[in-house]
Amino acid sequence: MENVITDDDVGAAPNAPDREPATAAFARLGLGPGAMQAIARLGYEAPTAVQERAIPILLEGRDLVAQAPTGTGKTAAYGLPIVERLAERDQWPQALVVVPTRELAIQVADALGDLGRSRRLVAFPVYGGQPYDRQLRALALGVQVVVGTPGRLLDHLARGTLVLDRVRTVVLDEADEMLDMGFVEDIERILAVLPAEHQTALFSATIPKRVQRLAARYLRAAERVSVEAGGAVAPLVRQVCYEVPWTAKPDALARILEWERPDSAIVFVRTRHDADVVAEHVAGLGYSAQAIHGDIGQAQRERVLDSFRTGRTRLLIGTDVAGRGLDIPAVSHVINYDLPPDAEVYVHRIGRTGRAGQAGTAITLVTPRERRQLAMLERDIHRRLEGRRLPTDADLASRQQAVFRDEVLQAVADGGLDTFPALVDDLAASHDLATLAVAAFRMAAERSPAFARSRSASGAAGPLSTPTDHEEPAPQRTPARSRHAAGAAQSRGRRDEVQARLFLRVGRQHGVRPADLVGAIANEAGLPSHAIGEITLFDTFSFVDVPEAAAGRVEAALNNASIRGHPPRATRARPQRHPDASVSRRPSFRERRAG
Repeated sequence: MENVITDDDVGAAPNAPDREPATAAFARLGLGPGAMQAIARLGYEAPTAVQERAIPILLEGRDLVAQAPTGTGKTAAYGLPIVERLAERDQWPQALVVVPTRELAIQVADALGDLGRSRRLVAFPVYGGQPYDRQLRALALGVQVVVGTPGRLLDHLARGTLVLDRVRTVVLDEADEMLDMGFVEDIERILAVLPAEHQTALFSATIPKRVQRLAARYLRAAERVSVEAGGAVAPLVRQVCYEVPWTAKPDALARILEWERPDSAIVFVRTRHDADVVAEHVAGLGYSAQAIHGDIGQAQRERVLDSFRTGRTRLLIGTDVAGRGLDIPAVSHVINYDLPPDAEVYVHRIGRTGRAGQAGTAITLVTPRERRQLAMLERDIHRRLEGRRLPTDADLASRQQAVFRDEVLQAVADGGLDTFPALVDDLAASHDLATLAVAAFRMAAERSPAFARSRSASGAAGPLSTPTDHEEPAPQRTPARSRHAAGAAQSRGRRDEVQARLFLRVGRQHGVRPADLVGAIANEAGLPSHAIGEITLFDTFSFVDVPEAAAGRVEAALNNASIRGHPPRATRARPQRHPDASVSRRPSFRERRAG
């Protein structure tokens, strides 16, 4: 029988501004000098709720079941006790942390290494998809904390390259996620080879019956702590909602992105297909966006995440797999394109923003039919979402002008304008300065995603060449076309940038979508998505327009990569035989979704 400690048992939130200094607050939990050095070095201000409740229990050596959503500081909650109890001279596994994904394994191992730096803690991640030789060398040299996924841990146990007979602490992190992924038997096999005397801590965002059964079988007299969903939402997260019809969601998302201008954001959708479609939609408006979900191969998944971490990609469009276990920094915005099914999922999602005392924004789109579901969500998180109306065209124009004004003033403050006075003097000799400034602002506006969005919404379309450059069999279906920022710029008359057309030997029969081509080019060749022009998909091949100056680099990069598991074998397309051909308007978002 578990002893349950809830929010009501501990009183006020531990990080209220009038609490005692950080060092005293953590020291009161029973942590010693080694852990306290890590706290001071990492700048922790005060223990979170789950840290304040879990750390004393783990330091006493008792088993623990902790219900704690993403973003509540649970890694430090079990990491600091591991650091505190570490035997520095023993170079064998003293603690084992089992996690559902390789991304989380890397993230947790890095975090534990930071926490235990003063005690020279050696933590190492083991996971599938990485060559065995590196893991074998690390394990042979001596690892004190092993962080791994169930499958690869069992592989090492079977090989005899991982021995757990001296492990004193075992942590099951994201237990509900691991069970959802079908790892229950693997976890039981791992727990069965552990020494009889060890401590077990189970951390899970939810505690369904299958998690309760696992805890009842393998934990002894476990204490239970719980951070309720409503209390898990960071206080600095601004939570707003927009009520829009289902068919208006694409335009609503475009307007929100232009109004908010997020530094980085995750857009959550319900299905993998929706992730691809929405990613294609926003990439077509000029935003650097990529989809992430379970159908994406591991190599491409890691490239997408690396692009997001380094800022080359600003928007991730994903299913709820993107809400857990990914080694990515906190984002400025989380957007629920589809309303989460319950409060648990909602808290998981928005836990990606507003971390470490930083401000964040969570935006939710709600259809009129979902009003009742929204009310239930608000009741469960003990908070009302701020209702807002979508920005109008006039609002966006005013917003854009304000941004331009700030950017101009910032450029003046930054200096470095020495190369332009001669150009200004030359133009001012024949034109009014005010007119020149207006023209410069217009040029800047035409390069923005908002301009591309407004052109797309108005149905603007320019001439597009037909895909007859190669002697391929006639496709059985109409080719699918996707217009990106470069294509929209051509239709506005920007002819100054010469485009090259590439022929790729992958198409719809290979499961390829325009978003896959955009992601491959952006990741492999480093070409921003807004520079990619027309994409035309046939059943067995496709065409992509890219700037002439970058065509060789893109071709070479694609020929060293695969798209949906197929080599694109990119080549330059031959000159077009029908230069005056054109196509009909771009299919609407709803039509592409249905197709």
